[in-house]
Amino acid sequence: MLNLLFVVLGLVLLVAGGNWLLKSAVGLSLQLNIPKIVIGMTVVSFATSAPELIVSVKSALDGFPDIALGNVVGSNIANIALILGITVIFGSIQVERSFYRTDWPVMMIASLMLFGFLYFDGELQRYEGVIMFSFLLVFLVYLLRFQKPAVVDEMPEDDEPLPLYKVALFLIIGGVALWGGSEMLIKGAVGMAESFGVSDRVIAITVVSVGTSIPELAASVIAVLKKEKAISLGNLIGSNVFNILAVLGITSMIMPIKVMDQGLLTGDIFWMLIVSFMVLPLVFLPKFLRLDWRDGIVLLVTYSVFVYLTIS
Repeated sequence: MLNLLFVVLGLVLLVAGGNWLLKSAVGLSLQLNIPKIVIGMTVVSFATSAPELIVSVKSALDGFPDIALGNVVGSNIANIALILGITVIFGSIQVERSFYRTDWPVMMIASLMLFGFLYFDGELQRYEGVIMFSFLLVFLVYLLRFQKPAVVDEMPEDDEPLPLYKVALFLIIGGVALWGGSEMLIKGAVGMAESFGVSDRVIAITVVSVGTSIPELAASVIAVLKKEKAISLGNLIGSNVFNILAVLGITSMIMPIKVMDQGLLTGDIFWMLIVSFMVLPLVFLPKFLRLDWRDGIVLLVTYSVFVYLTIS
């Protein structure tokens, strides 16, 4: 009963935090005159990736490397297959060419980098963490200097400038609510899952990863309902990039991460690559440069198959 209460309270905090974070992001983009896709891929992505970072660092330090790795791999699968799927069912997203020229390739490069570092020796070394984090810094510099909006904002007239103190207040409150909500959700969900005697990897790749991805779901659904679709799409792509390059980069710099359960290398990481790649053809089919409810159904079915095969 207590675990269920943690889950419910966590979800409430996450939805509220997603709303506050979105207000802060829109306000910040207007204050600095920066495209909202950039804010979505930096400020919002970092804040919503904070639960993954906290969980992964703590898991690695506590001697649970499969939770650290499974959390990130599972979150990246959930961000695209589950959360993007749900988001585009709520509202279609019109995508412009800069999406597949910059944002998607960077996500794929980060995913392939993780695959290469892990697959051959089954371990993320400190120097590999340094390489990943350095690549993230280069990408962020590029974003801030050259990135143009990758998604059409349908209702820019709804944007209202906020005083800087309100932007900072919403950012802090939203970030704290997301962190606290994720902690409660994970505590409750893991407690419920452990009662079924499931392994660390399976808990991480399903329950924990979905729990830490709830901030992305809250922020993205709220964003798409409010027509802030640049933030919605940018948040999900940016979160996947941050999860690999920042979360695993920082975690492996603190403590090298060794794969314990080979299922992560023989199955989970391939699912992450497949799901990440899927976004590109879906952007072109069935409608050119558009994600709609049909794409959402394809993504949700893919996620359902992944979960079924993982727990069976």
